[in-house]
Amino acid sequence: MRIQFQTEGGIAHFPGLSQPITIDTSSLAPAESAALEDLVRAARFFTRPAQIGGSGPGAADYRTYTISIENAGLSHTIRAIEPVGDPSLQALIDALLARQRGPA
Repeated sequence: MRIQFQTEGGIAHFPGLSQPITIDTSSLAPAESAALEDLVRAARFFTRPAQIGGSGPGAADYRTYTISIENAGLSHTIRAIEPVGDPSLQALIDALLARQRGPA
């Protein structure tokens, strides 16, 4: 599974601090790979619409997450705009954000 993840916007957004990342789960330790792939399945990623959320009052301050995943011949991209209402999708985003930030 190949995952591309990018964040944009938000209060005090600094483009250099939120570089896009690409994750190939085959290059991860087996437990890490399984955990990330489980999050993708739990979020029902490939059944989601291309855009989740939308603009409302104060939307200029909301962060946007773009996630593209390729797996077993399937390819899908979604843009999720805060607040993300689905806990399973938020869990996936949180895991990708942790990887984007790198080791603490």
